[in-house]
Amino acid sequence: MMIGSRDELKAHAERFRREMAAEKKRVLVCTGPGCLANGAEKILQEFQRHAVNAVGATRTGCHGFCEVGPLVRIEPDDVVYVHVKPEDVAEIVETTLVRGEVVERLVYRDADTGAAYPKESEIPFYASQTKVALSNCGAINPDDIGEYIARDGYQALARAALDLSPDEVVQEVLASGLRGRGGGGFPTGRKWMFARQAKGEQKYVVCNADEGDPGAFMDRCIMEGDPHSVLEGLAIAARAIGADRGYIYVRAEYPIAVARMKNAARQARTRGLLGANILGSDFSFDVTIKEGAGAFVCGEETALLASIEGKRGMPRPRPPFPANEGLFGKPTIINNVETLATVPQILRRGAAWFRTIGTETSPGTKTFAVTGQVANTGLVEVPMGTTLRDVVFGIGGGVIGGKKFKAAQIGGPSGGCLPEQLLDTPLDYDSLKKAGAMVGSGGLVILDEGTCMVEVARFFMHFTQTESCGKCVPCREGTKRMLQILEKIVAGRATLDDLDILEQIAWVVKESSLCALGKTAPNPVLTTLKYFRDEYRAHIVDKKCLAGVCSAFKSYVIHPELCKGCGKCRKACPSEAIAGEIRHPHMIDAAKCAKCGACAEACAFGAISLE
Repeated sequence: MMIGSRDELKAHAERFRREMAAEKKRVLVCTGPGCLANGAEKILQEFQRHAVNAVGATRTGCHGFCEVGPLVRIEPDDVVYVHVKPEDVAEIVETTLVRGEVVERLVYRDADTGAAYPKESEIPFYASQTKVALSNCGAINPDDIGEYIARDGYQALARAALDLSPDEVVQEVLASGLRGRGGGGFPTGRKWMFARQAKGEQKYVVCNADEGDPGAFMDRCIMEGDPHSVLEGLAIAARAIGADRGYIYVRAEYPIAVARMKNAARQARTRGLLGANILGSDFSFDVTIKEGAGAFVCGEETALLASIEGKRGMPRPRPPFPANEGLFGKPTIINNVETLATVPQILRRGAAWFRTIGTETSPGTKTFAVTGQVANTGLVEVPMGTTLRDVVFGIGGGVIGGKKFKAAQIGGPSGGCLPEQLLDTPLDYDSLKKAGAMVGSGGLVILDEGTCMVEVARFFMHFTQTESCGKCVPCREGTKRMLQILEKIVAGRATLDDLDILEQIAWVVKESSLCALGKTAPNPVLTTLKYFRDEYRAHIVDKKCLAGVCSAFKSYVIHPELCKGCGKCRKACPSEAIAGEIRHPHMIDAAKCAKCGACAEACAFGAISLE
């Protein structure tokens, strides 16, 4: 049914709310990728098979607490069950949905204290969060536009199209202080203002959903859990700058996100919320979902635009900036998923409300994908200015295994590594920049004392060097040379001169590369050199990996008390480094050993280990 006016939108919202309220209880099954991989679809089917009167069971996007999935939440009771299996469903139905009691064995329990938390709002992982961009994720069925409308969906678009002029929309976003959540933190309102003022009858808006950072999944979860918020934010951006066409550029490796965005666009068109004269206004707008091939460099604005145009995804020099000359040579703004999902909240609740969250220079919230050696992995959203310590030891539950915190790698390949002494650093654009890191898209990898920081730098340099488009010499050749030196260091073949050269090249690449990929690629190297230089020196001078990780500084040894003298290891060794008589303990010549591990694999008695 078409929605042709604000009154009709409100009527639809009331009807959908009544339909949802008719369900006295609602079972929300997380169908984020992690939960799906562990049987969430089967769990949903089991709930639907055990149907109970006035109880609805539906899929949702990611609930955020990936560590304890699959998750099931029961509304309005706020009861959450973790690590749910299909065979648990019958018990949940009988105990909770029929008798109104809690299945104690399925509630979340603190690993240290054993305290039980049946309600989501009480779980420490959720209690310290402030949901804005993620407010609907895990709360609605992403495939049902009615549920989005019931939660005031598209009311912000109605205000932008019917109550405000394009300039007033720009001013509202400008007043909010919203900064781009894709990495750079450029003020969103200023970007819109530049495009609004640019000359040209045809303008475009583009959603950058090409999330390619290792360990980052914020944008994917928003698209999978609340796709209409992205569409609404993009439409508001189009209204602000005077565009009637938009593109959502999402990598093809996100099949669920692609499917849900396409479905959301179809539903919005069917309801008249995309297309001509939206809500009876003079504003018309439609979108195209463009699937990318997964090139990390296409996260850079101009490379992304080139890919949409059918060209190879390579950046171009700026100026001209996309706001003046972007897609197909027309004025264009590019915002990432989280930025656009935040816009409807600002238009509905006001710029002043948004500024009550976060810091003065970084208002609002930011989502982070917390992974690595931390107890509670998952997706979190916190006010800007929340400290790293609060995220790691509060929401994250601390480092696993009783080990000591060593560093946090923040911002993905473009970010930096922050040591223990910077745990109280506020997570906002300015504070992280001072520390040599950046917010980036929001990847946050927690590293413990067993991590080699030189190897971390090598890992990220390998990623960025592989993903470099090769267009400019500093990035193409500089990242290659940096990787070569890092590989020499972890292999125990480097000198202190190599360390000096590594640092010099890093600064050259940072200052002279064409695009943000090259300019930020040295960040992991520069921050590890700044905060963990002793580990580099240990590799080079002492021929030792302080974390005991790098295999170049290890040797395979045969434990004589376990060795049976069978000779299998000697036969498997390709470098003839093992000697010994049958039925007597063998020995390895370290000078000949290639450290391939063939001997350890051949040993049936566990007598060989790398030490």
